[in-house]
Amino acid sequence: MEPINLISKNLIRFFFLIQLLPSLVSAQGIQDAIPESVGLSTVRLNRIDTVINDYVNKGEIPGVVAIIARHGKVAYFKSFGMKDMNARKKMSDDALFRIMSMTKPITAVAVMTLYEEGKFLLSDPVSKYIPEFKNPKVAIKSPTSGTVELIPAKSEITIRELLNHTSGIAGSLSDTQASVKTKITALAKMPLQSQPGEEFHYGYSYDVLGYLVEVISHMPFEEYLRKHIFEPLKMKDTYFNIPRNKYVRLSGLYKNNAGKLEPITDDFSSSVHQIYFSGGGGLISTASDYLRFSRMILNKGELEGVRILSRKTIELITTNSIRDLFIYNPAKTNLGIIGDKYGYGFGIRTERGVYNDLASMGTFGWDGAYYTRFWIDPKEDMIGIFLSQVQDNWSNSLIGKFRVLAYQAISD
Repeated sequence: MEPINLISKNLIRFFFLIQLLPSLVSAQGIQDAIPESVGLSTVRLNRIDTVINDYVNKGEIPGVVAIIARHGKVAYFKSFGMKDMNARKKMSDDALFRIMSMTKPITAVAVMTLYEEGKFLLSDPVSKYIPEFKNPKVAIKSPTSGTVELIPAKSEITIRELLNHTSGIAGSLSDTQASVKTKITALAKMPLQSQPGEEFHYGYSYDVLGYLVEVISHMPFEEYLRKHIFEPLKMKDTYFNIPRNKYVRLSGLYKNNAGKLEPITDDFSSSVHQIYFSGGGGLISTASDYLRFSRMILNKGELEGVRILSRKTIELITTNSIRDLFIYNPAKTNLGIIGDKYGYGFGIRTERGVYNDLASMGTFGWDGAYYTRFWIDPKEDMIGIFLSQVQDNWSNSLIGKFRVLAYQAISD
């Protein structure tokens, strides 16, 4: 009887696997693990479907592509809702999204590839490579008269201060399309918001870094990313300008107007043809491509035998670089979406932050303005990616719930 029982058990396992196969195959065949094989619960992961579908059905969000990977395997990869609400085009796993500030970690990696080639030191003044940043001025508001005065900066802006947003660079960049050089040289003439190195200000430092890559490498920023990051990592769908034959995969952009989703048609970033390649927020990508980038970071700079950065450099860019400064004030808010500290391109979670989800200390990642997010948790060996397409949608709690739902599915 024992051989018969063994055969019966194997048949049961076989039919169980057959039932799971549809959930393991996506449009790109990337989902490659039964959740239980990487310490995740299929039943608990299905809670994600329920929650996201609820938001889609209520009209609070047009669509989502979500990935959860653990131990080098993809255990969850699904798309929801609509890619284009007007045309009634369903969201697809290979949908292209404007990832906005999720461009910054990629720019940081590009900068650090040049650093590893000995092209510069992090302590070098930016003006050594972009002379327009020589002799910066700082705008200071007089405590007595209330007028704004311009005073000489105590020091030059360094490359390190661009990487960790302590450069003091404020100002604004016109939405009018212009070359990187034109916009950055104009930005260099504007007064700083604070003394270099003294305060954290999230702004246009990474646009400057994109131009810095061009200057140091003698190569257009777009071309440098393609040759040194995208092609080596087989990121086949990441661009500043997507090819015409891929337009059909681009997700529409929306804004929330009094609870109703409306298409964005007048925003420069709704264009698929750019001449300004923003290191701070210009890329278009897919969940699959960004997963490959994230895996390289989690694997300490290497993916499938291709090394982009050394282990030591990965450690550097994912370590707190802003000392006792904060991305936000942890005493007043719990907006610690990604972290309270900042490395180079990544927000980092530390014990000093105030949080409302389950991610481990040391988790790092970043967001994008059109409601996108990724995170990497080295302790749990986990990557999460959430891509959507709504402008300034941060009052919506779905993106935070997605991360809670990812962690509650851990079963080992």
